[in-house]
Amino acid sequence: MRIAVLGTGMVGRAVAGRLAELGHDVFIGTRDPDATMARSEPDAMGNPPFADWHAEHPQISLSAYPDAAEGAGPVVNALSGAAALDVLSQIGADTLAGRVLLDIANPLDHSTTPPTLSVKDTDSLGEQIQRTYPRTRVVKALNTMNAYLMADPDQLADGDFSTFVSGNEDEAKSTVTELLEAMGHRDVIDLGDITTARGSEMLLPIWLRLWAALDTPMFNFKIVR
Repeated sequence: MRIAVLGTGMVGRAVAGRLAELGHDVFIGTRDPDATMARSEPDAMGNPPFADWHAEHPQISLSAYPDAAEGAGPVVNALSGAAALDVLSQIGADTLAGRVLLDIANPLDHSTTPPTLSVKDTDSLGEQIQRTYPRTRVVKALNTMNAYLMADPDQLADGDFSTFVSGNEDEAKSTVTELLEAMGHRDVIDLGDITTARGSEMLLPIWLRLWAALDTPMFNFKIVR
């Protein structure tokens, strides 16, 4: 299956690499492919230049956002929350129409420390994307864990933790759930329609504080029932 992953940061790389391992035809989207490949310094998170990572994953194609999404099945939003709507506008509503969009992004406002949410309580980034692109089948998932666990749950407790999905269409959620299960996620909980993305996005404040308290991002939530 052809899958577009939007974003070349840690999350985009981790998810794209895992999907390629599973045999999918993966295209990573970026604003300017030449500029992305030309960078020689680590990014803001300290990750090595994209070109170094790409040399280890030559089967993954790099292209501009619209080209990556064109002809894809699912599209994965692995961008920062602040950039998501702008980048999706570059792709366009017609290209995104009918596609499943797996939204991993969180609406974090980095102007404070720790970051806060730029939207919460009565709205969510997932809902904003769905409202802006009503013909797109938005599913929120994977936003409650770090990139390494998104891609390979077995790195922690043999994957014995919970993963949440939110979306308006059962068929779209089934498509995403199949991808998640193929990646190794065993306990996928359907929270309901896209408004329930408010709940998973609002886990981020406690997630950030747990990271600080535990001095590691290698943890996750398990729903015991």
